[in-house]
Amino acid sequence: MTKYIVVSGGVVSGIGKGVIASSTGLLLKTLGLKVTAIKIDPYMNIDAGTMRPQEHGEVYVLNDGGEVDLDLGNYERYLNVTLSRDNNITTGKIYKEVIEKERKGDYLGKTVQIVPHVTNEIQDWIERVSKIPVDETGEEPDICIVELGGTVGDIESAPFVEAMRQFQFRVGHENFALIHVSLVPDMHGEQKTKPTQTTVHSLRGLGLLPDLIACRLLVPQPLRPDTKSKISMFCHVAAEQVFGVHDVSSVYHVPLLLQSQGIVEYLTKRLNLKSVEVTEEMADAGLSLAKRWRSMTSLSERAFDTVNIVLVGKYTDLQDSYMSVTKSLEHSAFRVNRKLTVHWVESSDLEPGMQDSAPAKYHDAWRAVVGAGGILVPGGFGNRGTEGMLLAIKYAREQGIPYLGICLGFQLAVIEWSRNVLNITNATSTEFDQDAKSPAIIFMPEISKTHMGGTMRLGLRPTVFQEGTETWSKARKLYGGAGKIWERHRHRYEVNPDWVEKLSASGLPFVGKDEKGERMQVLELRDHPFFMGLQAHPEFCTRPLNPSPPFLGFVAAASGSSVLQEQIEHQSKHFAPPHPEDAMVSEAELRNGHPVAYGKDHVLVNGSTSA
Repeated sequence: MTKYIVVSGGVVSGIGKGVIASSTGLLLKTLGLKVTAIKIDPYMNIDAGTMRPQEHGEVYVLNDGGEVDLDLGNYERYLNVTLSRDNNITTGKIYKEVIEKERKGDYLGKTVQIVPHVTNEIQDWIERVSKIPVDETGEEPDICIVELGGTVGDIESAPFVEAMRQFQFRVGHENFALIHVSLVPDMHGEQKTKPTQTTVHSLRGLGLLPDLIACRLLVPQPLRPDTKSKISMFCHVAAEQVFGVHDVSSVYHVPLLLQSQGIVEYLTKRLNLKSVEVTEEMADAGLSLAKRWRSMTSLSERAFDTVNIVLVGKYTDLQDSYMSVTKSLEHSAFRVNRKLTVHWVESSDLEPGMQDSAPAKYHDAWRAVVGAGGILVPGGFGNRGTEGMLLAIKYAREQGIPYLGICLGFQLAVIEWSRNVLNITNATSTEFDQDAKSPAIIFMPEISKTHMGGTMRLGLRPTVFQEGTETWSKARKLYGGAGKIWERHRHRYEVNPDWVEKLSASGLPFVGKDEKGERMQVLELRDHPFFMGLQAHPEFCTRPLNPSPPFLGFVAAASGSSVLQEQIEHQSKHFAPPHPEDAMVSEAELRNGHPVAYGKDHVLVNGSTSA
């Protein structure tokens, strides 16, 4: 029987439920248990694909092409698992499912209501998805972490809270535990407990009793013993059920912080985890994970040298817009034993017009670019800020500064080369000008022009390195010398096939293409310390203990040529792709409806699971 741990939140949203949920799952994995995770988002959208990054943060893409909440990225990174779009539940998905069943007559003439029809659909969904294998064992998970987005008391989350109230009885007391995350404000040195008392009171009134209360402090000072005692007394829990989560130097220390307060021992007793059968192999894997995680956090604390990265983006006002990018940089910095410094540059600030309208911003932006150890241009949509990105790319190419372009950053590198090397001064993308006379980048022919949601080229796709690249391509060497690699994609535009020949002939080699050789997917300058662009989003497949190869090479190059060579040699011996073997299939198999397998008894076909 699967054990369920629900993580809810109170007082305010965005205080770290995702990191606490992921950290709890990681600690349970160190016991040798198999862990999966589900995120509930109470908004009406079907998925996160059409949301503005500044409003909801990064749109995270899964192997199956699911566009989901960024917390699923936390789960995949911490737990080293491969999730599906069904691991992200939204109100839109649930209502769509219920309405479709009503239209088909599945409710046999009943009046369809929030209770029981919507709440039953939520419970059925959680129970079904929790059984799907997500790791290399191909076996059903032992533990399912369920994170309830938003805050308790929100109108939109009410059906999900009620579903969880019912669910605790469906699965039984020994198989259900609730962690409630609450803000404990620090006001002039005094830790206030009233908000936590109020939110726990609301939670209890809705029929859910917290087993653990995670007190989130937005300061470096830990939860004081007297505060803990007060929360214990007024929230009707034992002192051992209250733990503090204060600000630490890195989110990767959070699992160790929770472990030091006895969360593992409590959950082991509360959920009777000793009754779960753990093989000797899994137990050893758990011990190895604990050792490597502790070593990683310890080494990162002792890093002395700094690596200085400038991120030139369009959505820098909300840094969560680039969550996976920053995590990829962090993981790579851990590997090369450097302290990471990221300078956020709004791309519009680099454009000449800013010199008159906002000279201070203009000069600050260029000062950051000129002082960069490496320049990164991530993905994005639309024309705004692209001229500033092009100027940053030109500077990196001409000055020999390590450069990494992701998706839009890849396409803009092609446009920059076309303008400044091929002297096609009006080269652009049809995304920016539909009537462009010199389109270096064009709209992909199979993509819908009327529907935005879920219509891009999405999910895990293969890239084939071209013949002859094995001798010189840093990209290929960083992937362990493999002839074919898989990364996740999310784009509507591609390099114009009619331009490929002249671009290549002028010295811009496309070292990686799709299986038919028609789509350009990786570019790399041969005589440059490090200049690389990928159409895919390799940041979505990074892991703390297995960094994304392009990001690792980029950060290593920004740290020095000897560091890059050292990491290339390491990757040639130790690189292992983070994807399940049966997910790495050809484009032809994907087009023919190949199921992305997550275990022999459960497969994912077109976004729906079946057993």
